[in-house]
Amino acid sequence: MTERTNGARPVRSARFSQIAEQEYNEHAINRATDTLVYAMGGLGEVGKNMYCIEHDDEIIIIDCGVKFPEDELLGVDYVIPDYSYLVKNKDKIKALIITHGHEDHIGGIPFFLQSVRLKELYAPRFAKALIEKKLEEHRLSRSCKVIEIDSDSRVRTKYFSVGFVDTVHSIPDSLGILVNTPNGRIFETGDFKFDLTPVGTNSDYQKMAFMGQAGITLLMSDSTNSSVPGSSISERKVALAIMEQMKKTPGRLLVSTFASNVLRLNQILEAAVSCGRKVAVFGRSMENVCEIGKRLGVIKIPESSFISGNELNTLPPNRICIVCTGSQGEPMAALSRIANGTHKFIRIIPGDTVLFSSNPIPGNGVSVGGVINQLTRVGANVVTNSPLTSFHTTGHAPKEEQLLMLNLIRPKFFMPNHGEYKMLVQHSATAQETGIAEDHCLICSNGDIVVMRNEECFIANERIQTDAIYVDGNDTSGLSTNVIKDRKILAENGLVAVIVTIDSRYNKILCRPSIVSRGFVFIKDSQTLLKEAELIVYDALKKTMQQRTTFGELKNCIRSSLEPFLFKKTNRNPIVIPVILNQKAAIAEIQSKTGQRPTRRKTAE
Repeated sequence: MTERTNGARPVRSARFSQIAEQEYNEHAINRATDTLVYAMGGLGEVGKNMYCIEHDDEIIIIDCGVKFPEDELLGVDYVIPDYSYLVKNKDKIKALIITHGHEDHIGGIPFFLQSVRLKELYAPRFAKALIEKKLEEHRLSRSCKVIEIDSDSRVRTKYFSVGFVDTVHSIPDSLGILVNTPNGRIFETGDFKFDLTPVGTNSDYQKMAFMGQAGITLLMSDSTNSSVPGSSISERKVALAIMEQMKKTPGRLLVSTFASNVLRLNQILEAAVSCGRKVAVFGRSMENVCEIGKRLGVIKIPESSFISGNELNTLPPNRICIVCTGSQGEPMAALSRIANGTHKFIRIIPGDTVLFSSNPIPGNGVSVGGVINQLTRVGANVVTNSPLTSFHTTGHAPKEEQLLMLNLIRPKFFMPNHGEYKMLVQHSATAQETGIAEDHCLICSNGDIVVMRNEECFIANERIQTDAIYVDGNDTSGLSTNVIKDRKILAENGLVAVIVTIDSRYNKILCRPSIVSRGFVFIKDSQTLLKEAELIVYDALKKTMQQRTTFGELKNCIRSSLEPFLFKKTNRNPIVIPVILNQKAAIAEIQSKTGQRPTRRKTAE
């Protein structure tokens, strides 16, 4: 098994053997004739999927997703790949192709289009509608045309010919992508599962088998559930379980599921209508998906079956079904606000039943548990998914279905993707069970380059820089990364503001500095420390102001004298914020010399 866990390049020395030298040269890239495959995101993580295929002066990109931040990334909205390499080579980009409409595959598109101008991108029907809605929200509707594709579509460039195959996932119109290159064929599965009785379009087994017969050089396959044994439950079995729960629930039924799983949403709505219930939908993402589903004909229940929040109190409880976001315990989602009693329209009343048609994503268990406890505390009957109830099924292939994909495609080389490192390793072991040689399984990290040369593959000595970029609001410059560092310091060490009054005309400090602390030490118990700190700063400033100086130099003087003292006394490094106040007469004199109009402000920094 060929493995690359970091970007370390072999160190060349005098003892570098002739054999190693030859092997090193063999793994060098010839950019004129080799085909390069690399990930900007999606390897060693779940999310941020972005896979690139490059040959000479052409690049095609598969997916452009985001990753949702961990709890310790304070205030971060999204995590996206560093697009620097693609920006540098923007003239080479010939196509951006989307496999399906989940956020970890389309969420990065608005940020990418701010860095790289594309005339068009390609996406299946439901993903196209979601992308257009997203571009409209970011005021980018005119920046890029979204072209609809399906399993019969073709995208051709000078070096690449791209075809598509239907797959099953937890969102409609999911596609696998076949790329014909000058050095062999690549099949990227996208997110997939095999469901013998699916809701919606089935996987195209015949086309996959034909591709395997024709020969696939490199398979890139979804690894999310590589550690899960067996096969997944059919979506139709989930529909029957939801219908049964709908029938036996005596009062109001609140159902929470993934907003993007529009086929599940449709099954919930159809079950409610067949049981004589009216439906209310809450949660911005759920409302958007529902609206798109109705427009595209995926959701087929009549408009008269929907009610608004104001109409909830006009019907008896046994005629109401509420569908909402919040299945992962998100603090601001509809279900969390309902549980906390802060929702505009809904309050839990004894006799309500809350159904979770989902499983907690790894890492969300504590948040989900907190919401369940709060719902139970206010009187709701909470029903969750279990092997006995089958209220949810995965959208990713477990091990047996991964084996089926490997046996249908029969690739020469295998590159697991879309998963954490342990998932990639487990998927590689599964591939070896089907007869793929260990050294033909390529476990890569983001930025590693797989070289295809004459239908052979190897990992190159070079790699591409692929740091994560933290998005705060709409900033994609990477500057937010520094903001996040400051937030971490504030959370752990607090801040100290130093207020200094000077007269810049005479280069004189007028009084001893005043120090204000927030989140650093308890002020009442630390008066001696703060007074001592004020004297330290005062002495340092007097020495500095013996000569003419600038406001910037004064700030640096304050920081350089105070930070070491505070660390020595407390073993903490708070953020030190100097605030310099200049005497009013001095400010007026400065403004008269520069021709500026006088202002009432006394501060100058």
